[in-house]
Amino acid sequence: MKDKRVVVGVTGGIAAYKAAELVRLLVRAGVDTRVAMTAHATKFVAPLTFEVLSGNRVVCDMWDHGAVPMDHIRWGQESDLIIIAPATANIIAKMAHGVGDDFLSSLILAATAKVLVCPSMNTHMFQNPAVQDNIKLLKQRGFMSMTPSEGELACGTEGPGRLPEPADILEQARMLLSEQDLLGLRILVTAGPTIEPLDPVRYLTNRSSGKMGYALAMAARLRGADVMLVSGPTRLRPPHDVHFCEVKTAEEMRQAVLAPSSQYDVIIKAAAVSDYRPRAKAEHKIKKGEENQTIELVKNPDILAELGSMKVDFPRILVGFSAETEDLAENARRKLEKKNLDMIVANDVSREDAGFDSDTNLVKVMYRDGHIEEFPLMTKTELADQLLGRIRDLWEDRSPGR
Repeated sequence: MKDKRVVVGVTGGIAAYKAAELVRLLVRAGVDTRVAMTAHATKFVAPLTFEVLSGNRVVCDMWDHGAVPMDHIRWGQESDLIIIAPATANIIAKMAHGVGDDFLSSLILAATAKVLVCPSMNTHMFQNPAVQDNIKLLKQRGFMSMTPSEGELACGTEGPGRLPEPADILEQARMLLSEQDLLGLRILVTAGPTIEPLDPVRYLTNRSSGKMGYALAMAARLRGADVMLVSGPTRLRPPHDVHFCEVKTAEEMRQAVLAPSSQYDVIIKAAAVSDYRPRAKAEHKIKKGEENQTIELVKNPDILAELGSMKVDFPRILVGFSAETEDLAENARRKLEKKNLDMIVANDVSREDAGFDSDTNLVKVMYRDGHIEEFPLMTKTELADQLLGRIRDLWEDRSPGR
């Protein structure tokens, strides 16, 4: 999102205060952010708040002393995206019926940029047929509209009408500003650890945080793919607008992945699945007794190998990950061949800056033809985009006519 230009239009709803957080998130993402406010919006939040957060002049009135002539045209035509948050019933009606009686509504009329509408109002107001018809009309004209969140509103009612969370609006903005080069692709991503219970209070697991898998799922969705994320237990928030399935054990992950696998063009197995599980789970908590305890382990099914064996019947791009502490290249190459993968991402998890729970990764990518690509240290978000670019190339090379 760096170097993109976004206008945030703030209108007169109680959720106007949330727009301040949205502006902060946009600026932190490197976006040149400008704010246009209606007169009613200034009754809820002072323009100075947005000026400080955005670092830019805020316009509230077409006739402001500091306004530059034709700003209402320039802002809408020089920007990449306009976000209306909160979008009241009033501004939605103006947009739908071509009313331009203030700076923001005139800006939208003259805009050539994409427009994202984030409705926020009383539940009954939102469900009013007139408002629904106006939203439908905007969608028919190419506007994007988010679905309001549900819950208790400031007016005391319960139901749809809450402004979507700023983080969700940011994700939607990222998608609208991203190249849609994965549009039409169906991608399944696994992430996080699995856990294998010993008794009702203890389990075996590993240190995987799930960050890499979640970054891949988010990046794929932003680039237009239809994404399913199957995740073991993590502390991460599922990306907006992806199908999400939470599992615990390796067997649960196996069932969640194999059952729908034929529906996906690409499967990326970034999860750290437990290799072994206790032969039996104790019915009650294991009490302290003998000095030593022996736990018999049995091997878990190899989900990635099963997927590799199914490629004859269901051709797809299959990507694995190899977390190693020694013999990185040799172990990854063996796994690539044994499990019939198209590509494997190998990383040395003994490094503090590239292991579990870090925000960065340093990887080697190996391909079926023997080619090896080494990536410099980068964030997992950056790496996700790089890997998806390689996966897109593999898919295009496999497509008919290539």
